[in-house]
Amino acid sequence: MEKRKVVPKATLQRYPVYLKALRKLKAEGTQRIMSKQLADYVSIESTTIRRDFSFLGNLGKQGYGYDVDRLIQIFSEELGMNFDEKIILVGCGNLGRALLNYNLWNHVVGEIVCAFDIDPSKVSEGPVPIYHIKDLKQHMPEGCRIAILCISEKEQETVDLLVENGIRGIVSFSSEHFSVPENVYVKSVDIVSSIQELVFEANSMKK
Repeated sequence: MEKRKVVPKATLQRYPVYLKALRKLKAEGTQRIMSKQLADYVSIESTTIRRDFSFLGNLGKQGYGYDVDRLIQIFSEELGMNFDEKIILVGCGNLGRALLNYNLWNHVVGEIVCAFDIDPSKVSEGPVPIYHIKDLKQHMPEGCRIAILCISEKEQETVDLLVENGIRGIVSFSSEHFSVPENVYVKSVDIVSSIQELVFEANSMKK
């Protein structure tokens, strides 16, 4: 059995870029593509693309190019991710609404399929259905594991409800601490801390 080449870190970092582009191309109706066309699409040299692809085997044919569906399957397996995740959003204030309007995750990890809020006035049909949080169990999408949290009150109570209903990964924009079981993962997005880090780094670069 042929030993597989070790994929360099720089190449691995480009794989999600290729996958995002390929999913967009598929959505636009593209079935096969040449390395030069893909190079123009992602602004990466075609020689680099061919070298990056070579670590995964012989993916294309001379004069034919690459089969888009096959590349999507190979890169999805390589990255070990489900790129069709059903995501829910909790908290439909200004930030939550902005994320719902953006909702372009379908080319990367999936998409927000519905949202929940504690305010009855926010329950509506928009880019996606918005339900009251008390009806979460009733409207939880089948197989949903990921939630985006954009709330500023009742964080622990809401997180407990999410976990009870199958959520195993939370992207949190909340500034409040909350606890989760060991089998639930949380990624906190702290904009203030990020700005503080940038200010510190900028100051440290001053001569």
